[in-house]
Amino acid sequence: MPVTRGFTGRRDRREAARTHADRIPPGQYDAGTEWPSLTAEALPDVGPGWTDRWSMTVDGLVDAPARWSWAELRALPRSSYRGDIHCVTTWTRLDNTFTGVSVDTLLEAAGPTAAAGYVMAHSTTGYTTNLPLADVTGGRAWGVWEHDGRPLSVEHGGPVRLLVPHLYFWKSAKWVTRLELMADDRPGFWEANGYHDRGDPWLEQRYQGDP
Repeated sequence: MPVTRGFTGRRDRREAARTHADRIPPGQYDAGTEWPSLTAEALPDVGPGWTDRWSMTVDGLVDAPARWSWAELRALPRSSYRGDIHCVTTWTRLDNTFTGVSVDTLLEAAGPTAAAGYVMAHSTTGYTTNLPLADVTGGRAWGVWEHDGRPLSVEHGGPVRLLVPHLYFWKSAKWVTRLELMADDRPGFWEANGYHDRGDPWLEQRYQGDP
């Protein structure tokens, strides 16, 4: 029996919905093309001359602290992430493409010591967030400056944002300028204010005390 175009469309939409449902963690909704911008700080100054002032540093428990200027960072081998992001405020945005440099590349230059087990990401605004070293290595995290082929806007964390897409998005620190390697975990800004230390969206690790 012939299948009408309308019937095919409804079937395709149902199939797409099922596919998307498999990619949206519990308690989240599909934000579509919207990308809400939420921050607890004032936006940093990226006016004329900011590229001369900007730098990225990896230090703490490393063999040799490393620092890159804006031009030096962008000259490193590029790496991209294609996939989804999840905010603790319950939105999920599917099918993003972020481009930048793998955190593995940055850490390789500095050489984490055997005692290093955690990372504190520092933003130019003073914001911090803590992560296990295992969550930012093995191709799981990036320093990104492009989103969907365009420079990352300051509202969304540009010039460079830490991207850790398998965790809630507050762990992807905006305006990141420093990665500090640590032996012991210590809370960052939101973690000290009641958010979960790790923030796995598939386990709904939103707040302290969640599994």
